[in-house]
Amino acid sequence: MPLSFPVPRRWRTVPTERTLLAVVHNVTAATRLLDVLPLFAGDPRVQVVFTCPDSSAFTRGTREYLAARGIPLEPWEDVVAEDFDWALAASYGGELHRIRAPLTVLPHGMGYNKFLETGNRKPETGNRKPVFGLSEQWLLHNGEVIAEHHVLSHPEQLTRLRQYCPEAADHAVIAGDSCLDRLRDARELRESYRQALGVTGEQTLVLISSTWGHLSSYGSGPDLPARIAQQLPLDEFAVVLALHPNIGQGHYPWQLKMWLQDCERAGVIVLPEEDLWQPAAVAADVTIGDHGSVTYYSACLGTPVLLAAAPHEAVDPDSPVAALLRTAPMMTSENLAEQLHTATQPADLAAATALATSVPGQSAALLTDLGYRTLKLPPPAQPAGFTAFPLPRVQRPEPGAQWIQVRGDEVTRLTAFTPDAHLVVHVDGPDPRLLRRADIVLGDRFPDPGRWIALTLAEFPGCEWAACPAGSGWLAGSRDGLVVSFTGTDLPQAVPSLLYARDSLGLDFPEQLPFTAGGRKHEAQLTVHYG
Repeated sequence: MPLSFPVPRRWRTVPTERTLLAVVHNVTAATRLLDVLPLFAGDPRVQVVFTCPDSSAFTRGTREYLAARGIPLEPWEDVVAEDFDWALAASYGGELHRIRAPLTVLPHGMGYNKFLETGNRKPETGNRKPVFGLSEQWLLHNGEVIAEHHVLSHPEQLTRLRQYCPEAADHAVIAGDSCLDRLRDARELRESYRQALGVTGEQTLVLISSTWGHLSSYGSGPDLPARIAQQLPLDEFAVVLALHPNIGQGHYPWQLKMWLQDCERAGVIVLPEEDLWQPAAVAADVTIGDHGSVTYYSACLGTPVLLAAAPHEAVDPDSPVAALLRTAPMMTSENLAEQLHTATQPADLAAATALATSVPGQSAALLTDLGYRTLKLPPPAQPAGFTAFPLPRVQRPEPGAQWIQVRGDEVTRLTAFTPDAHLVVHVDGPDPRLLRRADIVLGDRFPDPGRWIALTLAEFPGCEWAACPAGSGWLAGSRDGLVVSFTGTDLPQAVPSLLYARDSLGLDFPEQLPFTAGGRKHEAQLTVHYG
């Protein structure tokens, strides 16, 4: 039967020779497929068609994720009635046995590590828990192996495959880890990623990662990211949060956004796209995570890892992730800033990360060879390689409320109450209770900043200073009638606190006001307006 989509062959512009079916179970699987498909999708001889078997509990959002990238999904029932030259999936589940093509299945994370109950374990398996992607529940249909190729990254996975589903062992192909190879290739772009994430100077970039499920770091404590950020000085640390896509799809993206409001109010960058975690992992100085792949990949990059959750019961004890959970240190709630500053990778962790891939840097070549052999096409004279991760175009949110300590010329900004600190609140902050308690109120760029300052001080009797952008700098005014304009610093929101502190002590305002925040030196040029 001739292939009838995307459009009948006679209506196509490019006379493609082969058709590759991409089977997308959910958003997570889509991100891994889109890692690998560029190895073939740029070849004019190959037409890629996408479908979804609708078997995942987290299918929701898949169609929208692909549509945003110009990819329509063909109906599953139409697809299984057609012949294809090759099919590529990054997960198991659904009626994959109905696909009329040689099927290659990639892991959509770091290998196969997690136990996943299906509710239909056969009696002969006894108490042995099934490992997703290695056990017969996913690999066999009526006793027959479903996939032509079961892609693994390391022989240790083959050893476990022989234990869990020996029938599939002859279909195993060691082809490395495409995601890890891309991450390692991106290390030369580390500073570019850091600055794109808003990291300045010697700031410590903390990546908080969570897989899905109630045993994950986020499932164990949804307030964890906010609690971490609230303990860290804003100018010493930058915090990025990467959550598994299944979390948002399992609760609705809107609901998750509501739950994450406190994070953003604490200055946390909540990554808005499912595939921005990779540049964040390359850029990070330390990762706080759990038994998810992001934590393991971070360790493979040599990044110190602290565990916020270590559910040993959730993973195969013989897996590399189990070895990581046994080796990496746990995060503690006391002296967190010091723990992050001094975090190092234990020497014993190298044994766990060495199990990530037995063919480092070779996954593109090995997958290209496998794909073109299956497609029965000679590879191009210049085979495609993996693409670099795009710069993460995100902006670190400025907290609506900050507690600021001024000690001499040193400014420390935090997002949780701190003794000996005064409260600074932006008018765009969502909590009017904090605004009414503020010692300093900050505003946006308004058409008449002088009028805004005067009326703001009148409306908030507890407020001592108000400040907002004006002209090429900022304008600040006090309850006692002082008006100061200032320029020359990339941290203008800290300057009103210095003015407030000096005013409280009866000190003059110099023309040049040096200060330090987060170990970086700043200087503001002041002009005091009289009369």
